[in-house]
Parts: sequence; structure tokens; C-alpha cells
Amino acid sequence: MFKGSIPALVTPFTASGALDLDALGKLVEWHIAEGSHALVPCGTTGESPTLSHGEHVQVVAEVVKAAAGRIPVIAGAGSNATAHAVALIREMQDVGADAALVVTPYYNKPTQRGLIAHYTALHDACTLPIIIYNIPGRSVIDMSPETMGVLAKLPRIVGVKDATGKIERVSKQRQTCGADFIQISGEDATALGFNAQGGVGCISVTANVAPRLCSEFQVAMLAGDYAKALEYQDRLMPLHSAIFIEPGLAGAKYALSRLGLCGETVRLPLTTLLDSTKAAIDAAMRHAALI
Repeated sequence: MFKGSIPALVTPFTASGALDLDALGKLVEWHIAEGSHALVPCGTTGESPTLSHGEHVQVVAEVVKAAAGRIPVIAGAGSNATAHAVALIREMQDVGADAALVVTPYYNKPTQRGLIAHYTALHDACTLPIIIYNIPGRSVIDMSPETMGVLAKLPRIVGVKDATGKIERVSKQRQTCGADFIQISGEDATALGFNAQGGVGCISVTANVAPRLCSEFQVAMLAGDYAKALEYQDRLMPLHSAIFIEPGLAGAKYALSRLGLCGETVRLPLTTLLDSTKAAIDAAMRHAALI
């Protein structure tokens, strides 16, 4: 259903910090032309924490409109308040998203029982396929493979974006969730090992900047050609590292600005990059033959 290279799409802003919907539409067209297999608007890389509710809905609606059914749109729809997440996922459904990416509730630290209740409420509130987003480094809570196995029994809980960095989770989750449960990496640097264990793609920050390379990398792995995939990994690894010297979305926006596709503006509390970080990204882009 969902696989391959899936950019965690940045949200372009004007120099004054307003939504740049023209740039957003051009990014969608570029990603489709470059071979991206789906798009995720309004995740963390899309600066969802600093978007207003209205902006969040508007961005997803614009991406759905621009994609026009050519590739799936998986809308970010998470919250640490279940009632808010329910309202948001219903709005994502109303504007035409193909699926929802739902992060584990952050900061208030629910138990595993709480996670089951949260995702069950979301599942029952909409008809969209739901992808769990497990990222304990940001949310504190780590959904266990056993808990995921319980949720995988619900018909519209279809997969996970796993950003634990623990590639052995893929095998453990195959045991609890079944081999057909969609497992997508949330970490660029370990995506090669993730797919080798049974993953089928990556929701990627680097794919904002190098969509064709990331797409060809994923296509090679889906075809079982890991020797070719390793060549792509060697070409992309410096970029994976450089983009995350500072927060990855700021790195991605800077790299996109070098390609003339998006401005560098980010919203506080994030800031634009130090010159040393920019130099590292420039070097990585040259290594990948992007500039």
C-alpha cells in the first residue's frame, strides 16, 4: 500500500514567515517528477508544532490538490490529546488525504494501555489507513512490539514509521504484527539495514533534497539489489549526516535553497543554520553530485 521513498515534506515559508503555497505546489510537482513514491505533509519536518490548526489543514489540502492522485498523501495527524487528534484526523480525511501518520502522544507519557486506547479511538473515528509513528527520542514513549501487535489487529492500523534507530525492531514487529504489516524507516542513515530486515521504505528528510537518489535507492532494495543500494548509501551518507548537524528540517530547507526550490525560513524556536553547518551540507551535496 505504501512503500519506497516518502519525503517528510518541508513546509515552505516566505521571508516573513507566512506559508509559501506557490513553493509548496512546485515542490510537490518536483517530487513526483523525481520519482518519490508518496508524500508526508505536516509531520515534524513540516514544522507541524509551529503551524496553526488552520495552516495544518491548509497545507495538507494544498498537497492533496497538487498531487492530484498521482502519489499517495500521508498526512501528519498526531497530538498528545486524543480528542484533538480525533478532530484532526477527521479533517485530514475530509481534505482528501490517503492515510494519516500518527505520532505516539508526547510529553504526557501514557502507558502501553494508554497507547492502545489512543490509537483505537483514532481508528474508530475515521476510515483512513493509519501509520503509527514511533519516535521515542522526541515523544519519550516507546511503543513496544507487543503493543503494536495488538493494534495491528485493527483493520485500518496498517503500518509503522519506526524512528527508534533499532533495526532489530523490524524483525520483532514482524513476529508480533505479521509480515504484511507495513514497516517504514523513519531514519535515513539506517534505512539500508532496516529494509534488509523486512522494511519496505523510508519516510525521509534527505529525500526532500535528493528525491531521485532516495527513490532509486529504495527501488534497488525493493528489487533485492543490495549491492546497488550500498552504492547509493555511500553517495547519500554524508548528506544524511550533514543535514542533521542542526535540526534536520532547517538543514533540508537550506539544501533546498541551494537548489532554488525553497527559502531557508524556519519558525522559532528553530533558527537558520550556522555557516559551518551550511559548509558541511554544501560539501555533502557536492559528494552526492547535487550541486
